[in-house]
Amino acid sequence: MAKAKTKFVCQDCGYESPKWLGKCPGCEAWNTLVEEVETKVMTQGVLPVSGLSQEKAVSITEIAGALDPRIRTENRELDRVLGGGIVPGSLILVGGDPGIGKSTLLLQTSHSLTLAGRKALYISGEESARQTKLRADRLGALSPLLYVLCETNLERIDEAIEKVAPDFVVIDSIQTVYHPAVTSAPGSVSQVRECTSHFMRLAKTKGIAIVLVGHVTKEGAIAGPRLLEHMVDCVLYFEGERHHTYRLLRAVKNRFGSTNEIGIFEMREAGLAEIANPSELFLSERPRGVSGSTVVASMEGTRPMLVELQALVSPTTFPSPRRMSTGFDYNRMSLIMAVLEKRNGLFLQSQDAYLNVAGGVRLDEPAVDLGVAVSIASSFKDRPTRPDDVVFGEIGLTGEVRGVSRIEQRVREAEKLGFKRIILPAISLKGWIPPEGIAVKGVNTVAEALAAALDE
Repeated sequence: MAKAKTKFVCQDCGYESPKWLGKCPGCEAWNTLVEEVETKVMTQGVLPVSGLSQEKAVSITEIAGALDPRIRTENRELDRVLGGGIVPGSLILVGGDPGIGKSTLLLQTSHSLTLAGRKALYISGEESARQTKLRADRLGALSPLLYVLCETNLERIDEAIEKVAPDFVVIDSIQTVYHPAVTSAPGSVSQVRECTSHFMRLAKTKGIAIVLVGHVTKEGAIAGPRLLEHMVDCVLYFEGERHHTYRLLRAVKNRFGSTNEIGIFEMREAGLAEIANPSELFLSERPRGVSGSTVVASMEGTRPMLVELQALVSPTTFPSPRRMSTGFDYNRMSLIMAVLEKRNGLFLQSQDAYLNVAGGVRLDEPAVDLGVAVSIASSFKDRPTRPDDVVFGEIGLTGEVRGVSRIEQRVREAEKLGFKRIILPAISLKGWIPPEGIAVKGVNTVAEALAAALDE
């Protein structure tokens, strides 16, 4: 009998080596190479594409047939993130921390599709059928068109899909599924790669929308090789603070829509509920007349959101002051503080500074810069801002306030929630008439913004 060949595969990036190495040359991670038996798996070759011969190339104008209509899930937040609904034949990867609500979201989505007369197959490799039924009872996701299978063998999963003929399939999770022809353990790089490739062929040939649930590492990235994210059509991250009931669904990759949209949910006893007006929710507990609190208007895709920024600046006796930010980039915060000190004369070298985005949201848009500067200056001078002010704008290193996009949507959202004045870049006012009933203050520098916001 021929001796089985072995190889060492990095469990983070998929790098293969004939011998064990302490440090992976691919991703430079330590102790991630695991020995696996090298197995040749027969693949089905190139996927056939409808209307396209495999023997010759065809002009793109001669290819018949357009994409099938999207499948509406009746979940507006999920449809928003996906770009208008689920595309038939697409392969979607959903990742998130343990207990964040991935299984709950997908079980509710499966149930909503069955209400429209479509078949859904929920395949669980981590729970029994009774455990899935208990969750379905709590969520009210009971439908004769919703099928449940507890299986990890890929061949048996294929048989179930062939028998049920569903329109929507959930694999929870891809790390538990194994290919019988691959000798490595479930969850290894080889198993994840082969199983994902098999589901991709299945989705494209049969026109079934398949959702894969992926585990995440301690850094927050989806476990397994990076190739996994390249193979699928959409990559969604389900985020949220463990101590908050709010959950954010964010698209990192989407071949059928924008990657700037986010969906916001609230975890309740009966499952995940959509948040129709996130701005009102994030500002519901905002204190009034307190220094360091500022409301900013941020854009997440096509949706404007008003979020409260809180800053706390206090003297320190240590030679190296402490800086800390939650929900905002730490390096960006340090840059804004340097601008305040150099261009506006705020002596912050002996001050500890803490910044927090209320509600557990993370803001990455440059338009939040001016709100951060106003919050820090308000706490440093112990002068509260007006409770009916909204601030936004990008800050340059010379202390200027740069223009931002989508001014109309931001101002309209502030007006809808009862705010009376907007402090924004003066250059953004060109070619646009503000609505009546709300004052607009254009500023060119950070000094002008501080003087207007703090009534100096």
